[in-house]
Amino acid sequence: MEILTGDPITTYLSPLVHDLICNLGFELREKCDISSIVTQNGEVLWKAITDRVRYAESGQSLDYRESVRLLGPVCEAIHLHTLSLTRAQFEIKYSPWFQWTAYPELFLEIFDALESLNSAAVSLSVMKLTSCLERALGDVFLLIGKECPFLLRDLLASAELAQVFGHAAMDVLKVFIGSPCGLNLRNILWHGFAAPQDIPPKYCSAMLLLTAGLGQLLKSYLHQTKVTLAHRPFVTLTNLEDVAVFPGVTYEVLSAVENTMMNSAFILKAMLPYWEMAVAKFKVHRFADCTTLLLSQLEAGLRRVFAAVNKCPARLLTAESTILYTTFDEILAKHLNDGSINQLPHFLGEPAMEFLWDFLSYQEGPRIRDRLSHGEINLREFPREAASQLLTFSLVLLLRFTEEDTLSELKEEAGVQMLVSLAEGYRSRCHPAFQLQKQVLSCGESLRMWDVLPFPEEPRQEAARLEDNSEAHACNTLISKILCELCRHVPGSTCAVDGSDGLPPERRPQLLKELCSTRIPTLFCPRLVLEVVVLLRGISSQCQRVSDQVTASLQLRHRQWVERRLRSRQRQNYLRMLNRFLKLILQYTENLAAYTNQEKNKWNEAISLTHAVLLRIWTFSEKKQMLMHLAKNSTNQVDTS
Repeated sequence: MEILTGDPITTYLSPLVHDLICNLGFELREKCDISSIVTQNGEVLWKAITDRVRYAESGQSLDYRESVRLLGPVCEAIHLHTLSLTRAQFEIKYSPWFQWTAYPELFLEIFDALESLNSAAVSLSVMKLTSCLERALGDVFLLIGKECPFLLRDLLASAELAQVFGHAAMDVLKVFIGSPCGLNLRNILWHGFAAPQDIPPKYCSAMLLLTAGLGQLLKSYLHQTKVTLAHRPFVTLTNLEDVAVFPGVTYEVLSAVENTMMNSAFILKAMLPYWEMAVAKFKVHRFADCTTLLLSQLEAGLRRVFAAVNKCPARLLTAESTILYTTFDEILAKHLNDGSINQLPHFLGEPAMEFLWDFLSYQEGPRIRDRLSHGEINLREFPREAASQLLTFSLVLLLRFTEEDTLSELKEEAGVQMLVSLAEGYRSRCHPAFQLQKQVLSCGESLRMWDVLPFPEEPRQEAARLEDNSEAHACNTLISKILCELCRHVPGSTCAVDGSDGLPPERRPQLLKELCSTRIPTLFCPRLVLEVVVLLRGISSQCQRVSDQVTASLQLRHRQWVERRLRSRQRQNYLRMLNRFLKLILQYTENLAAYTNQEKNKWNEAISLTHAVLLRIWTFSEKKQMLMHLAKNSTNQVDTS
């Protein structure tokens, strides 16, 4: 696609960042003796490392560039030492010191990647190491602190970790992964800035040894304090069943991805090894690895599109420490930092944007990048479905940036056409409005269960008394009137009302289904709408609670009956009005939930409460119709004047 023309870019690192990572640590030709850094038994001699860290003249802040320059020879010595070991020797010497992390076997995999000399594998290793290390450091923080910082830089700057590991060790980590002024290995990789050749393998080796050294320092702390380190449980990805709209990845899909990625302008050629490895990892069922690589490369590619459509090429490269990086947060936002409209959503289209928001941003979605990069997910049990959906979406996105005559045959394949069609029809599954629709349907199903619940044979006189309950009858009449009115506002509803008897009960589920299938624009939803949705979800939750309580109570009472154990005895005005109305309904459902509790059984009060709220609903509906009528008449008068 012409928007992403061929360019000579080989790296997304700005000149200053590229120099710091790829050159500065290689300036000194000094040879370091490995025995001054680590003993024969694998004990890390921290002073040999911390002595290389330099500080500003004030003594308070780190001199990151000078620290990187001086640490270069140390990292080189560590790297040569690591490569000199066999896998067995490495395991014997260092494995015990990785046990403090939640994934100790990962570090053997990282050793294998270093041995392979595959630069993409080394970059992936650094990404996984930093996420695992962050999670482990958070566990250590909680030995002393109460709420673990969300950002790695805040975690490394915490007094709690300094108390366990010492300020000097934490400063070393800041040089490697804790600040945009330093190497910042974690962020430049996870945000898709670094090409494989941009990451010197010696920094991966150094991070391996530093992790082992931290394990040794932690052991000493635990011994002195007599406390035990506990790992927080991993997070389970939520709502995957909602966002799983593509069928499972087949051989044909994998082949299509391999063919497309060689020709798509979406991919910078320097980044192609990451895409190749992502497909390879999927094939061998390493789904977390596949997803990690795809996420970073989707961000890199979308950043190129973002910079092109918004005509801001400077946003393409890593920023210096005084300017924010362009990450998914900015790429997917409605506005740019200067307040102008972000053109990417219009270019990509709402379905693609909704997919990305569902997977990455909405609180009730998987938030997959956050959870992977912060080490919250068990990599060994990462779900195939998540990798499959992301890989298929990536294929559809790559096709959009491929010349028509290059892959015309591929695009004509029925399977690929189906995937494109599914992507073009995507609607949000994790936005609160969709979750509200799910809740309402679930509540409707629960209420329909009342009809199949067992009822005891009531005495004739009791049945007659219940039939004569005027308030219960009035409730049914109002429900019917409200549903009839609702039918008129459901586009294309098949539940048109015939006659004056209202909507028959058997047609009510269809009305609810049609109502909840109404497409609601959710991208960049106004705050006011979200507030209303929150209220509606609260109402729905309380209704569900009422239904569950009624069901449980009826089942209990029937059992007691059978066992003979049952004892006898209008615009802003309209929005403001709507807000008050919903709060009243929420209050009603909360009260109803209390009345139907098995402990209270206030059924007469529940009927009275329901009758009163139905009257409120009907009154509200009449007011709404009056406001709409007045607004329409006012518009007509303006048009004819």
